Amino acid sequence: MTKRLIVTADDVGLHRGMTEGAIRAHFEGIVTACSVVANGAAFAHAIERLHDVPSLAVGVHLALIEERPLSGDIASLVGSNGLFDESYASFLPRYAIGRVKLDDIEREFRAQIEKLLKTGLKIVHANGHQHLHLLPQVFDLVQRLADEHAIPYVRIVNERTSLSPRGAAIAILSRLGRSARKRAKTKTNDRTIGVTRAGHLTDIAPLLDDVRDGTTELICHPGLGDAELAQSYQWSYEWDAETRALCDPKLRDAIAARGISLVAPGLE
Repeated sequence: MTKRLIVTADDVGLHRGMTEGAIRAHFEGIVTACSVVANGAAFAHAIERLHDVPSLAVGVHLALIEERPLSGDIASLVGSNGLFDESYASFLPRYAIGRVKLDDIEREFRAQIEKLLKTGLKIVHANGHQHLHLLPQVFDLVQRLADEHAIPYVRIVNERTSLSPRGAAIAILSRLGRSARKRAKTKTNDRTIGVTRAGHLTDIAPLLDDVRDGTTELICHPGLGDAELAQSYQWSYEWDAETRALCDPKLRDAIAARGISLVAPGLE
């Protein structure tokens, strides 16, 4: 078998700096794909830039939290301010007790996919902001929408866990991911790297040891302009440092030395 590695920059379209970081990490580094937030504040800028970068595989980053919805009449997804929940921590309890309607999710996801498709860009992969697309009923919905819109690849999370503060959350995500993969009708990845250290991928080469036969996806969050980005998103991410790490010329040597092939999702 072949060791294949997809390197996906998430959050394109949320902020100009995130889009520019993804594009730089593609041209100067190892990024092969990006995930676009159709309801992001900087969506129009992202589309304009991506039309000039046909070599960067485009996917949809389906969002149910933090941003403003595209569709109306989805009361179970929004608060009195008309916005999504501020985080997965407030979304998940409502989902668990049945307060979130799957029909509302479908209406919103459909709007996000169709908005991106209308730009003329080809969508070759799909995933979810904060990985909420891995929730069982949601994943099955995403599979159906992917089939309907000819999207060939949907990401799952399956990552080696550790004793880090995020270890328990990654273990749960990986369990959901493995279950989802068994039901997947689209192409998907075998495993992930990078989720455990999301926003802090400043030393990437050691993660390559977890790339084995099959398809691995490295999930990353490059960006340019930490100070400006931090004003809009209080995630404490190291966007600039992550961009530099992805562009480190030694990375390509490390990838080649391990017999890894860089690929795009859906085309691997």
